[in-house]
Amino acid sequence: MRILMINSFFYLRGGAERCFLDLMALLAAHGHEVIPFCMTDERNRPTPYASHFISHINFPERLRQGGSWRDKWTVLERVVYSREARDRLAALIAETKPDIAHVHGIAHEMSPSVLPVLRRAGIPVVQTLHDYKLLCPNTSFVSNGRICEACKGHRYYNAVRYRCKRGSLAASLLAALEATIHKAWRIYERNVDVFITPSQFLQHKLKEYGISNPVVHIPNFIDVDRFRPCDEPEDYILFSGRLVGIKGIKTLLTAMCEVRQARLLVAGDGELRTWAEAFIRKHDLTHVELLGHLKTAELVDLIRRARFTVVPSEWYENYPMSVLESLACGTPVIGSRIGGIPELVHEGQTGLLFRPGDTAELVTKIRFLWARPELARGMGQNGRLQVTRVNNPERHYQQTMSLYQELLAQKRAAHATETAVFSAGE
Repeated sequence: MRILMINSFFYLRGGAERCFLDLMALLAAHGHEVIPFCMTDERNRPTPYASHFISHINFPERLRQGGSWRDKWTVLERVVYSREARDRLAALIAETKPDIAHVHGIAHEMSPSVLPVLRRAGIPVVQTLHDYKLLCPNTSFVSNGRICEACKGHRYYNAVRYRCKRGSLAASLLAALEATIHKAWRIYERNVDVFITPSQFLQHKLKEYGISNPVVHIPNFIDVDRFRPCDEPEDYILFSGRLVGIKGIKTLLTAMCEVRQARLLVAGDGELRTWAEAFIRKHDLTHVELLGHLKTAELVDLIRRARFTVVPSEWYENYPMSVLESLACGTPVIGSRIGGIPELVHEGQTGLLFRPGDTAELVTKIRFLWARPELARGMGQNGRLQVTRVNNPERHYQQTMSLYQELLAQKRAAHATETAVFSAGE
């Protein structure tokens, strides 16, 4: 099968790109021809199709204060309807003639202008949603550091009202305009045959917000063979992620003021790094160490040797790869009861859950699990078994191919019907 894979980025930028690149590799390993369509970037992986990629764009640089009107118009066109993406994709389709298209993240850098091109070419379209862009102009249901659903019911003006996008009026206005136009055109609804959601939480959100397209839940996958459990975990717990408010780092460090018996390692960087350093000094948290950003191999080694990891998120995590990786390492998780986290962390089985932002409950859960290393080890073993069963690559491949085959069968049936009607009318 010839599969067109579309995503703005073609390098390991984050969790969404990891899923995109891993799926490409999985499909290629099963003998399929995989054709990427992305944005040019010096960090991209090599591909013979790079000449078809759309030009690179840096939005913060283009939208900087004092930028020219030409820069601002370029950003507006790129976000709302990119003619470049439309034309380059049409040329790629004409050259490669794919059987099916699997779309991932196209908002902003690429725009959904690629979707009608696929529809006109008669190519079935699947889109995996890695965030909440279809429902929220800011993609995350977060405004000014807090969960927000003020735009529900297509009230996208609230994104401007609250300056949701980086606190910027210009960026928020652009995000609201983008959402308004795309909803008015129904560009996603008309041109995507099936949406895939990694979490059931997102699947339910789409229905709650009135998305009528078919939505299929297919969990993310991970190769557990890349993660080796540790027989004797060391005496520390681990947080890994961006040091930003919605990741719950403030709640976790506040909890560590009460939990003095456990050592915490913090892997990651972000806008709250300076705040975290000051907080640690002020409260004499000598048992907390900030490690900064780590390479993947270093981070995985820390995860596998931890007694447990803590994921104290305070936003709607979709289906966090950080939790999957921890469980794959045989390391249990204490996580917030929010978004897709409870679909992975089952209370008392693969870890423990607490109310997001509830410092007192987090303190209780950390103390409980720290005092019971054998229980933690058993939860970690359960977690690895769960990931092996639910999130293995072969299961993901079979679920994805089943969806592809169903859409292709529908296309063949529709073509046969059209042919019969045309013949009958002659």
